[in-house]
Amino acid sequence: MTLVMGVDSSTQSCKVVVTDAATGEVVRQRRAPHPDGTSVDPAAWWSALQEAIADAGGLGDVQAWAIGGQQHGMVALDADGRVVRDALLWNDTRSAGAAADLIAEFGADELARRTGLVPVASFTVTKLRWLRDAEPDNAARVAAVALPHDWLTWRLRGYGPAGESALGPVLDELVTDRSDASGTGYWRPDATMGTEAAADAAGYDRELLAAALGHDAVLPRVLGPQEWVTDADGRRVGGGAGDNAGAALGLGAGPGDVVVSIGTSGTVFAVSEERTIDPTGTVAGFADCTGRFLPLVATLNAARVLDAIGRLLGVDHAELSRLALAAEPGAGGLALVPYFEGERTPNLPDATASLSGMTLASTTRENLARAAVEGMLSGLAAGLDALRALGVPLERALLVGGGAQSEAVRAIAPLVLGLEVEVPEPGEYVALGAARQAASVLAH
Repeated sequence: MTLVMGVDSSTQSCKVVVTDAATGEVVRQRRAPHPDGTSVDPAAWWSALQEAIADAGGLGDVQAWAIGGQQHGMVALDADGRVVRDALLWNDTRSAGAAADLIAEFGADELARRTGLVPVASFTVTKLRWLRDAEPDNAARVAAVALPHDWLTWRLRGYGPAGESALGPVLDELVTDRSDASGTGYWRPDATMGTEAAADAAGYDRELLAAALGHDAVLPRVLGPQEWVTDADGRRVGGGAGDNAGAALGLGAGPGDVVVSIGTSGTVFAVSEERTIDPTGTVAGFADCTGRFLPLVATLNAARVLDAIGRLLGVDHAELSRLALAAEPGAGGLALVPYFEGERTPNLPDATASLSGMTLASTTRENLARAAVEGMLSGLAAGLDALRALGVPLERALLVGGGAQSEAVRAIAPLVLGLEVEVPEPGEYVALGAARQAASVLAH
């Protein structure tokens, strides 16, 4: 049996799976926790990765590996390969003003054309601008910029600060993949097709990088879908993936598929053969890790909508499902607009939730439960509509995340989403996608 390893270094924890390269069967797996917070010392991720690998039996019998992870986080390195400051994670919003500044300087249409993105606080380019403005001394020390999974790949291959690594601080050995590069805000997803003067041969837009950080820096080499490098022991190493692209790979999603993830927040992303450009910023024009594209829509209100209404009714999720399925479609006219935390899609940060259609007949526990499920799914359906408006073909929805385990969600989703719906078995799909990539590079 040939074994490969896949990793998901997420916001909350590090998950490691070791699988049979031929069948994808999980042979062993472990996890280790990450610290809370939106600004984290990457050393904590490195410790968790080492712990999870050791608990999963180590790398001794593994032939290839790849790392998937949380997108957008800013890992800034100095010339000696040391971390300049704690990494700012995707959910750190201090760079919201920097995003507005970049849009004012370049224009939303131009940024969407060049990078597929209109900056928001999540994206790396805005975090670099914040660093330039808020911590200029730290910004001046930055010699290289990596994303979380890039940095972990570099460290596990044997690179790092002198005295802490076998191969030393070789910044030019940083590598990444198309999916994570496409979430930076300074890389163009169609790089191999374009001749943009501001973009280098790897697709990086150096003008935007310098406008953000204040100067140029080493950026990870972008590996193609079948490209690989090696670690200090000669194992093949894939380029890895951003978390959503890793999940799509792990799920086996292809063109026509849309993944609807119902967690604390919601994400809707499709596998597409064509690049998308949305100057409104509703759809982020990401790339995937197979050579295709991964247009994505994010919502703030997903499973927490069900949590809130469950608390109001004093029931658990199973009983909430039973109540919802006891009501007729449309909930007797009762309608919940689920913007409990404002909303990102549509962009209504100051919005609140509202309940309408209340009559003596419609205001029942059953209808309220049904309205909660339909309202949450309608928010996700708005993401599907945004993808359709850009010409992305949608034929099948893959429902994942904690909310997908609700019986009512599974039953009502096809009616609201207007698509065939499949609910895969729960699994570590980002890590499984990374393992699938490792198996692929082992075969080439």
